[in-house]
Amino acid sequence: MELRNTKNKAVAWLSVAHLVCDSYTGFMNPLMPFIAIKLGMTLGIATIIISISHIFSSMLQPIFGFLADNTLKRFFVFWGLILVAIFIPLTTLAPNIYLLVLFMVLGSIGSSFFHPQGTGFIHRFAFNSQTNSMGLYMSLGSIGYSFGPLLAAWITQYLGMEKLPYTTGIGILVASVMFLCVPKLSNSGEKVNKKKLLSSFKDIFSHKIIRYLLIISMMKTLVTNSTCILLPFLWHDMGYSAFYIGAALFGFIFAGGIGSLVSRKVEEMVGAKNLLYFSMYITFPLILGFAFTYQNHPILSLLLFLIMGFTTMMAQPVTVVMAQKLLPEYKSVVAGLMVGFSWGVVALLLSALGTIAEKFGIINVLVVLFIFPVISAYFVKFLDADYDK
Repeated sequence: MELRNTKNKAVAWLSVAHLVCDSYTGFMNPLMPFIAIKLGMTLGIATIIISISHIFSSMLQPIFGFLADNTLKRFFVFWGLILVAIFIPLTTLAPNIYLLVLFMVLGSIGSSFFHPQGTGFIHRFAFNSQTNSMGLYMSLGSIGYSFGPLLAAWITQYLGMEKLPYTTGIGILVASVMFLCVPKLSNSGEKVNKKKLLSSFKDIFSHKIIRYLLIISMMKTLVTNSTCILLPFLWHDMGYSAFYIGAALFGFIFAGGIGSLVSRKVEEMVGAKNLLYFSMYITFPLILGFAFTYQNHPILSLLLFLIMGFTTMMAQPVTVVMAQKLLPEYKSVVAGLMVGFSWGVVALLLSALGTIAEKFGIINVLVVLFIFPVISAYFVKFLDADYDK
């Protein structure tokens, strides 16, 4: 019973820390149109900077995951949250593009520290169902990522962007409590992988199903990243306030958090493969509906936007748990690939998104992008529907 309580407490505080960490990373999307005006940036430059931050918060996750798997220390989850809490709020005080990029990169590295080890620890501390624990962890992260835009937009509209650094204290406090409540891990009785980094990645990428899961994960990220980057600029150009933009992003990601939370129940009812098929196919008709309604029927378009968030993120816990069960010796590395590396690759591909959207239109670009998840649903058929849950 004591062991169970200790593990449950660890899962709970890691999940709370995930909520707080992702709250900070959610600050930037609603604020970037206003920071861009302050610093005289175009849409193209702004999206490149956002992409740079996503690359640093994502592409490095598998490397930090490898180090986390081989040390089992709490260094990454603790200092990751500290870095995010300090440097992301400081972006609103940046007097020029160079310091803006520096603050975003340092905060993004903190996010890259936190996520693979946090996800790997959830796998280790889960007492009963790993999917339930992962669902809680990921849903609270999504909910935090949804509250971030709302909080940042509210502070910006009513107090001023320069007040955002006062939120740093929350992250430092939660990091300290998490450090006390998440127990130290011992290597005894558990084989810790000591292979070299390159050979570890070779093992992972040589697994065919892992490659398919990565493609699926990237397509889900394509939906969330492209909408969260571009739509704030669309709404800003339409005259909507910072708080409205933040509230819309809050609704989208909060709905996604609920989707992650109910993922296990839906999977039990319809099966993992059917859940993934639905999540991949539904995004295209939803973006078409948004395209036809956002000008004359804003409430309906917002509802479609929220449904998009729910259905897209509902598939995330399934892909992560599938991958971790296929390669349990690489828990944190695999988590870094599914959650982080996927974001980084998509961010790299979307680095020119703003420039393309300036030329062809934001809605037109989104409609074209959303064709790719439908095409990529083909890979779902190769997954094992009866993987060990």
